[in-house]
Amino acid sequence: MKPFLCFSLMAALFSACQLSNTERVINALRAPAVPLITIDPYTSAWSFADALYDVPVKHWTGEDFPLVGAITVDGQVYRFMGAANTQGEAPDHLSQAAQQTSVNVHATQTCYTFICGAVELALTFTAPLLLNNLEYISRPVNYISYRVTSLDYAAHEVELYFEASPAWALDKAHQPSRAEILKKDGLACLKTGSETQHILGKKGDNVRIDWGYFYLCGEDTPSHRYLTGDPDSLRTAFVQHTDPAAPLDSTPQHLAVIHSLGEVSEAASGKMMVGYDDVYSIRYFGENLRPYWNRSGEEDIVSQFRKADREYAKIISACNRFDADLMREATAAGGGEYAELCALVYRQAIAAHKLVQAPNGDLLFLSKENFSNGSIGTVDISYPSAPLFLLYNPELCKGLLNHIFYYSESGKWTKPFAAHDVGTYPIANGQTYGGDMPVEESGNMLILTAAIAHREGHARYAEKHWDVLTTWVNYLVEKGLDPENQLCTDDFAGHFAHNTNLSIKAILGIASYGRLAAMLGKQDVAETYTGKAKAMAQEWLTMADDGDHYRLTFDQPDTWSQKYNLVWDKLLKLDIFPDEVAQKEIPYYLTKQNTYGLPLDNREPYTKADWIVWTATLAGDKEIFEQFIRPVYAFANTTPDRVPMSDWYFTDRPLQRGFQARSVVGGFFIKMLNGEMR
Repeated sequence: MKPFLCFSLMAALFSACQLSNTERVINALRAPAVPLITIDPYTSAWSFADALYDVPVKHWTGEDFPLVGAITVDGQVYRFMGAANTQGEAPDHLSQAAQQTSVNVHATQTCYTFICGAVELALTFTAPLLLNNLEYISRPVNYISYRVTSLDYAAHEVELYFEASPAWALDKAHQPSRAEILKKDGLACLKTGSETQHILGKKGDNVRIDWGYFYLCGEDTPSHRYLTGDPDSLRTAFVQHTDPAAPLDSTPQHLAVIHSLGEVSEAASGKMMVGYDDVYSIRYFGENLRPYWNRSGEEDIVSQFRKADREYAKIISACNRFDADLMREATAAGGGEYAELCALVYRQAIAAHKLVQAPNGDLLFLSKENFSNGSIGTVDISYPSAPLFLLYNPELCKGLLNHIFYYSESGKWTKPFAAHDVGTYPIANGQTYGGDMPVEESGNMLILTAAIAHREGHARYAEKHWDVLTTWVNYLVEKGLDPENQLCTDDFAGHFAHNTNLSIKAILGIASYGRLAAMLGKQDVAETYTGKAKAMAQEWLTMADDGDHYRLTFDQPDTWSQKYNLVWDKLLKLDIFPDEVAQKEIPYYLTKQNTYGLPLDNREPYTKADWIVWTATLAGDKEIFEQFIRPVYAFANTTPDRVPMSDWYFTDRPLQRGFQARSVVGGFFIKMLNGEMR
């Protein structure tokens, strides 16, 4: 079978993508930034504009990741993707833009359509991030599929052009790089990477990978040309049907593919594959770990492209089904606007992680704390992001926790509470954050372990880690009811003591331990800790009461905050806090909402989008839930800050306060998870 699909099958696949778009007609969300290529925290490219050709394609950090697309129709050139250089100014060759007619963002795919003279171009970016398949989510390959349709049924001569910059494999655009062309067994690949190849040589937040190699691959046939050279020479070769000028050694070599579709009288299709081989992904307590797809050390990137090519039809069909199912299920759970937000953030949440296997065989699903501090495997990032992974694959949720368990159980972390992180991405040699979050992280670990047990129907995972869970729960019993002045995940307006929402987390962490003990047949232990949690909850009710709501801190009357941690009492059916807490809080919150959402607390007008969805899930019915979601949707739909969805923004104006492209938006899926927590 040929590597590329015949037209009839390709058309069917595109039709499925387009049909699923109809589910977005009523609520057509204008994404703040549109996901294009989403593989991991380094290979993550977005469109920061309404039209794909308005600005250069960018890395999630905002640095240019030049990816240019153009089409000739009967000799007339139309640019449909990216700008021609890092200044965003197209040269004469590609100065005329196509007319974009639609863009639709689904969970795993982004679909564009353009009018290019007498033809229509449908362009689809697919990231096969199907969470029930670890091979798919680890495979570092995305697809760019295209279909050209004649609008007047006459024959038109059509060629497509794709160009990528070496910046995809560099931290800074000025770094020296090398490019080459590889062809084997019907597959052709363009490859680029830095000259130095200092593997795992950088760590930090606003940095990009500069080791390993970026690839642009496709079918090796006479209708395809694979070229390297400077941009002007490549574009001249495309427009004038010539060979590019001989490259100069000192000139950064771009990669280009030209696909001649010939005369198109009805429709013609094709695809490109974009991928990255990082060679080694993570340094884990002194040992360099390969990516999960090559955990054995016996695979290579070409094998991944061959698999991606061979499985294309199956994968696209699976993505179409998943995207449609997600929209239907999310709409049923929380309404159309909620469903669109879930579709928008799905790839963002997953691609902010790297999947590897630890030397002991544990699965590690390590987050990068994007535009926060660059930490790796942060517990208070895993906690908000976990609902997405609990919903679709609890094994990945274990991957969010395994490194923290190992850190304590190995003796490398000796404090009686859970660590904050295990390093600065991608170096996971131990905590690098400047302070501890004792109550926060211990509560997070206990609650998430109980959530895994609830989803699996047994507590064998908790049993493996019982000793350290016991250490952490005893810390919460001693310190959790009225927390001291310490770091917490919501201390944006300053650290504070007597945090009522943090106290809820501690109490529910203790209750979670009691639930786990019961599942393991430890009845005396279960009764002891469940009893402690219930007694602490009764004290909390008195200490936090402020009339028609509950306080921000126990010692400050006339204050308030979102009690989003309470959602786990509902999801895990722990029955620790009486229903009156949510019944008082929800109506009070509705009086505090601003145009773009519910503030985090009374101190500042900014909020955290993930926590709003958790708070909304406490509501008793779907209509009230939607009242909380509508302003979040309004922010995403109108913010002038064109970046991957920010979780920290102002509610009185649609402006980003900080953070972008973070994994915590996986928390949006908590409403869907609630329906699955039988």
